[in-house]
Amino acid sequence: MVKGLARKHGLAATFMAKPYAQEAGNGMHVHFSVVDETGRNVFDDGTETGSELLHQAVAGCLAAMPASTLIFAPHGNSYERLVPGAHAPTGAAWAYENRTAAIRIPSGSPKARRIEHRTAGGDINPYLMLSVVLGAAMLGIEDEMVPPPASTGNIYDIEGLPQLAADWEAAIALFEDSALIARILPKMMICNLAMTKRQELAGFADMPQERHWLSWLEAV
Repeated sequence: MVKGLARKHGLAATFMAKPYAQEAGNGMHVHFSVVDETGRNVFDDGTETGSELLHQAVAGCLAAMPASTLIFAPHGNSYERLVPGAHAPTGAAWAYENRTAAIRIPSGSPKARRIEHRTAGGDINPYLMLSVVLGAAMLGIEDEMVPPPASTGNIYDIEGLPQLAADWEAAIALFEDSALIARILPKMMICNLAMTKRQELAGFADMPQERHWLSWLEAV
C-alpha cells in the first residue's frame, strides 16, 4: 500500500534498513507480552522489575539473538544499520528503559509490563521475525533460562557482550548451525533460507557495488 501510494506521486518508498548512510536506519521494534487463560499479563508481578517469566523470556531472546541475526538483518544492506552508535543494537543485552539495549523493558503501569525487542530492521519478513522472537521467548520460559543482570548506561560502551553477526555471510552460517534455531523453525525451512541467502550473496558479489542499492530499493 505504501509503495503503491508513493508511485502515484512519482516517488519510491522503501523499507531498506539503511537507505542513507548519514541518517539513522529503519528499525522494526516489536513489543510483546503474554496473557494467561484469564487475560492476566504473566509478565506483571506488580513491580517495575517484572515477573520471573518475563526474565526467562528475556533470557531466551538473548540466547537466540546472535543466531537470529539473519532473520533480523536479511539483506546485505541490513548490516549498514547494525553498527555501534547508529541507534541500532549490536550486542545482546537487556535493560530497563534504555534505548541503547537490544531488549528494553519499558517503564509504566505494571499491568502493561512487556518486552521491546529492538533488533530487527524495517526490511525483515515479519512472519519469520515474529516466529523467531516469540519462539526464543518460549524457549526461555520452557528451559527456565536466567538472564544476566540488566545492563545500565550506554550499552555500546560495554565490552564482552555476545554480538550479532557482523556481516551477511556470518549470519547465514550462525543461523544454519544453531541448535536453538533448530528448536524454533522447521529443518527444511532453515535449509531453504540458508541456501536462498547464499545464492543472493553470490549474486550481489557479481554485481557492481553501485547497483546494490537499486536492487534493495525494489525488493524491500
